[in-house]
Amino acid sequence: MADQDRKPQYEEGSLSLIGAVALGTGVMIGAGIFALTGQMAEMTGSLFPLAFLAAAIIVSFSAYSYVKMSNTYPSAGGIGMYLQKAYGSTLPTAFHALLMYFSMVIAQSFLARTFGSYTLELFDLGDRSLFVPLLGVGLLLAAFLINLSANKLIETVASVLGFIKIGGIIVFGIVGVFIADSIGMGTGGDAPSPTLSGFLGATALGILAFKGFTTITNSGSELQNPKRNLGKAIMISIALCVVIYALVGFAVASNLSLSEIIETQDYSLAAAARPALGEAAVGFTVVLAMLATAGGIIASVFAVSRMLAMLAEMKLVPHRHFHMPGSLQKHTLVYTIVFGLVLTAFFDLSRIAALGIIFYLIMDMAIHWGVLRHLRESVGANAIIPSIAILLDVLVLGGFVWVKATSDPLVLVVAAGVMAVLLIGEWLFLAKSNSSADSNHTHSH
Repeated sequence: MADQDRKPQYEEGSLSLIGAVALGTGVMIGAGIFALTGQMAEMTGSLFPLAFLAAAIIVSFSAYSYVKMSNTYPSAGGIGMYLQKAYGSTLPTAFHALLMYFSMVIAQSFLARTFGSYTLELFDLGDRSLFVPLLGVGLLLAAFLINLSANKLIETVASVLGFIKIGGIIVFGIVGVFIADSIGMGTGGDAPSPTLSGFLGATALGILAFKGFTTITNSGSELQNPKRNLGKAIMISIALCVVIYALVGFAVASNLSLSEIIETQDYSLAAAARPALGEAAVGFTVVLAMLATAGGIIASVFAVSRMLAMLAEMKLVPHRHFHMPGSLQKHTLVYTIVFGLVLTAFFDLSRIAALGIIFYLIMDMAIHWGVLRHLRESVGANAIIPSIAILLDVLVLGGFVWVKATSDPLVLVVAAGVMAVLLIGEWLFLAKSNSSADSNHTHSH
């Protein structure tokens, strides 16, 4: 009975197509709209709306591999299972799956701190450096309690918040564009000039605004008719976000100068609402941001804990229950929240985003290479599209690393250090597991 209790529980058919779209857009919209705009503007100047568009194009190529694999191998393990299908139960599978896991945990921390930044625009509590992480930690704990409940409640909460935020953001974009003096953006004297490396770096950050579609891949075991609906949910989520990001980008650019967008980068939508519509609009935007980031965290925690549970079940990562009651899925939920709390408390938004995009792009290239090298025939993929996706990933990752090497090299050191620890740790764990398996096999004979 105890062993049964340790297994992850997946309720087949418990997640609808609309619920899956809400989960994906919940993560995407929360991160992309509310906190990345200013960081991207800081990198590439007045070209930041085009960087969002370039990111959408890259993600569209990238989504092809995920749609093909999700149609063939729908699973609660999502990307972890896709990597296992491509590379087997090996070190590359475990390493890249953990990169994806931590990029998703980083996304939760990014959303949590964004929640704190916007909340302080509504309630002036004092020191931002103290209250931004404090509010973010509180939101993560609330998401933890919601995720302890049944799948149906999680889907309902995420869906309701998803619809509210989509509707509210569309209203913000339409009104912002309508009342603006002109559809354009002033630069300001100290605004940065666009460069190629800056544009590529901003495009890499923009990919963070779309990568939430990957959370849908973790819902394969619960989604109704997954072979048909998984790929459909991914494409609908991406298309929705492209339209919404374009609308809001015009609204922000039309109401703030470039230097103002950069100055208020952690809460630029609220700043854009103030000169246009006054404090009432700021309040509306802040509440919208709070709902959006809360919904994004609930959706992300739901998906990433499922992924880690599957990796543990596949014996690709170590797992200890530390005498905790409940299923394996509940244990991985605890680990996910703890990692998120640490990042939220000690890292600022720009560094959290940098770590997330580096980990994600490396994992993304491994997915495309796995499709090209090992799974092209079994999933029915055209070799050209994954090849283009790899080239585009290399291009934007190179630009992003170059920008960070000249502006914040510490984040590259941290990223390299974390990847080295994961690689060595997984190598030791898998070597020990294989040795134990060989010993047991020999003993049985």
